[in-house]
Amino acid sequence: MAVKFSKTFLLRKLHQITGIVPLGMFFFVHMFTNSKAMNGEAAFNKAVKEIHDIPFLLLIEIFGIFVPLIFHSVYGILISAEAKPNALNYGYGRNWFYMLQRATGIFLFFFILFHVLNLRFGLVPYLNMTPVAGNADKAFAIVAGEFQITWVMVVYIFGILATAWHLAYGFFLFAVDWGIVIGEKAQKFTLAAGLGLAALLSFVGINAAFSFVRPCGLMPKFICEETKKPAPSGAAKF
Repeated sequence: MAVKFSKTFLLRKLHQITGIVPLGMFFFVHMFTNSKAMNGEAAFNKAVKEIHDIPFLLLIEIFGIFVPLIFHSVYGILISAEAKPNALNYGYGRNWFYMLQRATGIFLFFFILFHVLNLRFGLVPYLNMTPVAGNADKAFAIVAGEFQITWVMVVYIFGILATAWHLAYGFFLFAVDWGIVIGEKAQKFTLAAGLGLAALLSFVGINAAFSFVRPCGLMPKFICEETKKPAPSGAAKF
């Protein structure tokens, strides 16, 4: 007898998968690339140029990032609209986590839209009008110029915190809903690991953001080694 799955069941599973892969993977890569700013302008620009040199980059962006992101975001909003939070009546930790997951999802819908329009396309009026895409040699200067605006930095810090939490707790929900983690002890351990991952990703992301306005970000400067810009070819050396 064939097993039948409802449309809602399949959409929710697809929503979870797109949140973990490829969006989760992309966030890890994004944080790794941004952390190159710890070692200075040349190191970050080089990392951005290496991304620009990836074959079929536009197709990867469209089908590996933007399409999954649009589906995950829009369907996530629909799920949030159906939510019936009860944390005020039953103040258990999981209920508050449920509310926080929905709240961060809604916030991230608007934050990611702002982030993409601002830095990817340079289309936010009165802010940066030069996109990072296609300007790898100016990438550090573009981002640094934005992060020197206090309210923009604050918005990005909240965006990093929300993304770190949403992804880390999403890993926990994925593991539980897909039957990977079943027992109560295993779920408690997985939840603790998720909270630890959220804290780690938050620190890495915020430190990377501050690296655009302060050498090495929030870390001691001695642990970073700034990459110097190469001298022009043919330049005399003394």
